[in-house]
Amino acid sequence: HVAYERYKAQRPETPSDLILQFAFVREILEAFGVPIIQKQGYEADDVIGTIAKKTEKENDLKVIIVTGDADAFQLVRPRVEVYSMRKGITDTVLYDEAAVRERYGLTPKELIDFKALKGDPSDNIQGVKGIGEKTATGLIKEFGSVENLYKALKKKKRPKSISESVAKKLIEGEKDAEMSKELSTIPTSVPVEFSLEEAKA
Repeated sequence: HVAYERYKAQRPETPSDLILQFAFVREILEAFGVPIIQKQGYEADDVIGTIAKKTEKENDLKVIIVTGDADAFQLVRPRVEVYSMRKGITDTVLYDEAAVRERYGLTPKELIDFKALKGDPSDNIQGVKGIGEKTATGLIKEFGSVENLYKALKKKKRPKSISESVAKKLIEGEKDAEMSKELSTIPTSVPVEFSLEEAKA
């Protein structure tokens, strides 16, 4: 919200009866010795991404993120996987790099750039106006990132794979693409403390 005031602006307010349950959940987690890690000004994804990055460096440790949020797929790396629901709680998938590529046709890192172009209505990330899923996928497959795409567009001769109408939309929406990429990227350097030893209990 600091970067973009309208971030997630279209989402309804959290129901008051759900807010009341947060305290009880905390009590249960504390009773079971499950650490609660949070940081003012950051989303849960940011904290999760940071802890995943820290713990993947541990010897012989595989990190599994359990979430229903597809945004977490960008965090998948050789030693980080995402356990997620595909359809309902009985149809689940453990996503490694190959599974992410199979589902989206892109690498985990490229999903950020894909979202920067296509946008994400659920988070009120607008992307580039007029660029849909198919076009965004094709562009990121070819150029690898938003930055590489715009470098190619700014050359004297436009890449043959980009039509005049698509190029016009991209040029007009460059600032939106930059902001959308910033909003789509999960930070992995949140200043939080996490001890694997303490979490073992």
